[in-house]
Amino acid sequence: MPVGAHGGKRVTRADVAQLAGVSTAVVSYVLNDTGSVSAATRQRVREAIDMLGYQPNVNARALATGSSRLIGFIVPGLSNPFFGEFAVAVEAAAAARGYSLLITSAEGDEEVERRHIQNLIERRVDGLLVGGDAGHAVVALTAASGIRTVLFNVFDERPGLVTVGPDAAEGARAATSHLIAHGHTEIGLVIGAPETGGMEAREAGWLRALGDAGLAPGPIGRAEFDRAGGYSAARQIFAAERRPTALFASSDLQAVGALAALHELGLRVPQDVSIVSFDGSEETEYSIPALTTVRQSVAEMSAKLIELVLMPEPPSGHHSFPARLVLRASCGEHAADGTPLR
Repeated sequence: MPVGAHGGKRVTRADVAQLAGVSTAVVSYVLNDTGSVSAATRQRVREAIDMLGYQPNVNARALATGSSRLIGFIVPGLSNPFFGEFAVAVEAAAAARGYSLLITSAEGDEEVERRHIQNLIERRVDGLLVGGDAGHAVVALTAASGIRTVLFNVFDERPGLVTVGPDAAEGARAATSHLIAHGHTEIGLVIGAPETGGMEAREAGWLRALGDAGLAPGPIGRAEFDRAGGYSAARQIFAAERRPTALFASSDLQAVGALAALHELGLRVPQDVSIVSFDGSEETEYSIPALTTVRQSVAEMSAKLIELVLMPEPPSGHHSFPARLVLRASCGEHAADGTPLR
């Protein structure tokens, strides 16, 4: 018998109830994990569901219970392996609470993001998790829908919004300070375009570390947060007469692109140029050389996102999580305790 078919007809809740010898209300209790149902009866209903291949009508259940058990998850771009890893962690955190994710990618386009959000609202998701600094149109749309919304991959507070993200400024400061500890005095920065509302947190952390050490800022290469962006930014930096001996790259993908550019220029990493990146994706373990990186607290942030988006009324405010420096070969040798060997 085909899955979901019963005598050539679509299997209904009444069919399950008849086979299990219970009422349709009891079937509903089992499906929605509500009501008082004995373990034996619950097992009998589950066996009937499996035997008949019953598939609940998700939309009907959402209307009846007021909950779809679905959360919309919109990442800035799935081509970035960090967001793929983040999606897996958020999905696990949601599943632990009995929810599923509907995952989409904005790919850096606010209109695409707005369209995805509208689609998710129409699907009656119970909450929305939106990556990055959402535009005004997106914020207005989610507010008008009344659906609980939390922004992630945000580095500081956004008035009136619920946000989650890493302490990017401190992570960048630690990364740059580590390069200084290796003896570098000319440290460049690979990052995106300047922020319209002020300085980006990773740039601020880089500047703070240099200032604390009494060093002048090194050259800055601005490009997209991807491999091609890192490649072009590194080519830009090293085309100038004043060349740094170290780079802090604001994303792992930018660092991978910078590695390719430095290889083409005949510069060795870390012998000629040291690199530290930000995010801590799995890709950094398999680059050549493996990248020292600032690792975001993915599991902890994912759990917090689900906790917040499932609150009836999550309080506005920013939830910041520490990031830790993971030492590898791209910045030079280290003693057993992690102390840089110059």
